[in-house]
Amino acid sequence: MSTLVDAHHHLWDTGVRDYSWMDGPWADPLQGRFDAARYTELTRPYGVRDSIAVQALQDVGETYDLLAVAADPVELEHGDEPGPIAGVVGWVDLTAPDVADRIAEVRESPAGGLLVGIRHLAQDEPDPAWLLRPEVTRGIAAVGAAGLVYDVLIRPPQATAALELVRRLPEVSFVLDHAGKPDIAGGAWEPWAGWITSLAALPNVTVKLSGLLTEAAPEWKPADILPYARHVLDSFGADRVMYGSDWPVCTLAASYGQVLDLAREAVPAGDRDAVFGGTARRVYGLS
Repeated sequence: MSTLVDAHHHLWDTGVRDYSWMDGPWADPLQGRFDAARYTELTRPYGVRDSIAVQALQDVGETYDLLAVAADPVELEHGDEPGPIAGVVGWVDLTAPDVADRIAEVRESPAGGLLVGIRHLAQDEPDPAWLLRPEVTRGIAAVGAAGLVYDVLIRPPQATAALELVRRLPEVSFVLDHAGKPDIAGGAWEPWAGWITSLAALPNVTVKLSGLLTEAAPEWKPADILPYARHVLDSFGADRVMYGSDWPVCTLAASYGQVLDLAREAVPAGDRDAVFGGTARRVYGLS
């Protein structure tokens, strides 16, 4: 495995946009500018050549910013180079009556061909069944009709709704972010494990092996996390699992190298081509 795809990371500048979910001292390390140059310099030594930049704000302006960054060369200390961002998972208002037109407008923008998916911060919605509201389901159906993936970002309270959503929309390609954020710090196994098994039975969903370290206790050990990662792999199979770093959020718990090393420890050698590249390229339609 000489090169890899990082299927989940973020870029932001908290001096330019207000990321209100960074709502306490815990998020102080995430304040500032985390741009494409910083990401590229960090990840290139690890073999990252393609990546998916994922929205972190309910603002289509951020989506346009990410697309523009993805389309431009990265300014590095030794000169400009093509950036690693091969696709963007952006945001549109799924509840808008003209959601299909809004998706089309983003795709028709100068860098809109790099839009590969849509995501909403459903984990922050007060209603645990928000994903099943008729206007939301209609919007997600429009995402699928546009040939885009829908990234599912939830916590355990939204798990039942997410499973029903995937069942209701078999024509939509879903990607579960961060394996549904199991409560690793609390040692919770069920009902998460059974839910993953049920979700894996539905062929229109794949899952990201990402974001698990920040769900663990601060003094985490590999043995705390590996059972969750391996259950995802056993349930979905390597062809439906993709690696994502969740940078820079992951830095709250570990370095980029530690995240990647733990993922490699979880994935058998024969499955690594799929998990660290093939699955993301196929699902997101990367060249």
